[in-house]
Amino acid sequence: MGSPGEILADRYLVLDKFVLLDTKPGLLTLTPELDHLQPLKAYLRLIPYRLHVPQVYGVLFLGDGPSHQEILLLEKPPLLVDEKIQQVQLAGELTTAWRDATSMRQLNWLWQIAHLWQPLASEGVVSSLLDSSVLRVEGSLVRLLELRFDAATSPELPQLGEFWQQLVHEAKPAITEFVNEVSLSLIQGKINSTDQLIGVLDRGLAGLGRSQTPSIKIITKTDTGPSRQRNEDSCSPPSGTLVSKPPQSTALAIVCDGIGGHEGGNVASNLAIETIQQQVHQLTKVPYDHIDPSLLLNDLDKAVAIANDKISQRNDSENRQGRQRMGTTLVMALPVAHEMYITHVGDSRAYWITRHGCYQVTLDDDVASREVRLGYALYREAVQQSSAGSLVQALGMGPSTSLHPTSGRFMLDEDAVFLLTSDGLSDFDRVEEYWETEILPILVGEVPIANVADRLVEIANTKNGHDNVTIALVHYQVQYWEPEITIKAFIPESYSAKTIDFASRGTDSILLGSPNHKTQVIPDTEPAKSSGLPLQWIVPLIFVLAAGALGLFVERVRLPSVPWISSPPTPTSNPTIKETRSLANLSPGSVIKTKKAISWGNKQLIPPGTYLEVLEKTSNPQPVTGNFLVPMGVCASNSTQSSANTNKSAGTTSVPPNPKPLPAKVLLDSSKINPLSFSVLPEDAPSPCTPATQPPVPQPPDDSSPT
Repeated sequence: MGSPGEILADRYLVLDKFVLLDTKPGLLTLTPELDHLQPLKAYLRLIPYRLHVPQVYGVLFLGDGPSHQEILLLEKPPLLVDEKIQQVQLAGELTTAWRDATSMRQLNWLWQIAHLWQPLASEGVVSSLLDSSVLRVEGSLVRLLELRFDAATSPELPQLGEFWQQLVHEAKPAITEFVNEVSLSLIQGKINSTDQLIGVLDRGLAGLGRSQTPSIKIITKTDTGPSRQRNEDSCSPPSGTLVSKPPQSTALAIVCDGIGGHEGGNVASNLAIETIQQQVHQLTKVPYDHIDPSLLLNDLDKAVAIANDKISQRNDSENRQGRQRMGTTLVMALPVAHEMYITHVGDSRAYWITRHGCYQVTLDDDVASREVRLGYALYREAVQQSSAGSLVQALGMGPSTSLHPTSGRFMLDEDAVFLLTSDGLSDFDRVEEYWETEILPILVGEVPIANVADRLVEIANTKNGHDNVTIALVHYQVQYWEPEITIKAFIPESYSAKTIDFASRGTDSILLGSPNHKTQVIPDTEPAKSSGLPLQWIVPLIFVLAAGALGLFVERVRLPSVPWISSPPTPTSNPTIKETRSLANLSPGSVIKTKKAISWGNKQLIPPGTYLEVLEKTSNPQPVTGNFLVPMGVCASNSTQSSANTNKSAGTTSVPPNPKPLPAKVLLDSSKINPLSFSVLPEDAPSPCTPATQPPVPQPPDDSSPT
């Protein structure tokens, strides 16, 4: 639309084809009503994947009258910047960079595409992953230039296999056979789900990971700041401690930002650190070959849940209510072999710094991010709202059943620094402003990591200064050599999906639960792992069980008449609990509670915590799709009842209105509802729903306390 050097709309300087520089970034951009620009919605709802998908900056209007043009402006596109000659251009296409990449990076790129397939397909933009002009790379990261909307028929996995088949002839020798077999398995339908595909790629990367030797250094630093009387932040390792792996066998970094004032925030943050250290300590000792990534993600979430409930129990035991209730944010980094696991709750952040850029890998659990994720506003507009920084979740504010930590895993094939920080540093974009001058020198060996930590705290105190500041720097260095062996692809004949989407394991649209809610007591002896045991424990366990069985057998022989030796009756399941795999199996009157947001109608969402009642059972499927439509009555919903929302910065409780309440009745397509996204209420359990034959009676809101 213009030549380099030209100014568009008295604001945007043309640098190169497709690339503009905003010369007035302090001003808000012009945007139309979102309902009138549907392509924006997909970008907004994909904000949890902004590491790969650009976000909307604004809209550029060119021309006047009916012939005017609307051009979508996307921020932070994949760019290559050559400062020596002051040149900026788009990053190269994946298909072009492919031939020069290592085998580890080639598989890493395919792994990222596999993770993006399902979320992009759900928004009707999965065609973006099959367009070589859109598929760009910045170092090890796959980054999309824009989103391409699908035609009437959306691409399926066999088409992804056909696209990958084009890459086989320039794949590195170690993985040529692997990529060929995976792409053919996609085309032939042997790999028929993204979970299965990710599992196959995980095994390939684990094989290549043996040719990669990492070394890790961690330094932490916390400071009260110039305007606070006490420090409510906590970190692990303790402030000022430098940890190196090797020689140390474990490496874990945690940053917590406490909420709740004197004898509140500091207690909560320290309790979170202590609990998570206990829970994760055993995980750091498990050999990498014995780790299932999906189970490890679950274990990290479980550790966070236990820490949450311990803080919540402390609140309950001390009868803390409302603003007196203590809590904390959390962000932690666990390096495991060639991966980095990041878990976070609240607005403490994790940044990933490489030679190619600085990337925020966490999304704040605040009102502004929630509005964008639901497709209601652009981020630049959402952050201008008065309640934009209010947290929608933090540790200790309610039971763990209402907590949704975000856990992700990131493949590392180059040197990198991960910065974990409280908002004392990240506020006002200080990390984005100073990463290149202060953090990047770590990667080139110019400045010791401890000096950088001191400098970042100094910047937080002098440039911001409004809060405590706590940071952790994790320096990950890689020694890699191309393997001489050939990596084989193992395609299981039958597959049980276990892998969990690395970027969608976060909070959806809920607010903090009632700060007065009593929580379930978690015993101190509760085991860290709930879904599996490390293999290094299995052999001793077998011996223990075998010895126990032998002893029981001997006792049976010696004392056959003793009543307690006889086998106890097999416990029966609660007959009031309904077992179901689909909405279509439920009978009229059954009540469900949503665990995750459920889509219905025209891309609208039913939020978590909503109670729905089956009004009638549809026995005949739709003639075209074969899907069952189930009429559901809305009994109680987050969209009709306000939820408490803790304002972290001010320490107050506000109740923001939900802009789009649900109707009294919705029609759900049972085939598109994941059985894991809802639970069925027992028949004898209290229910907010009235009998199906009666219309729900509206209840006046109770303004005496938050819902």
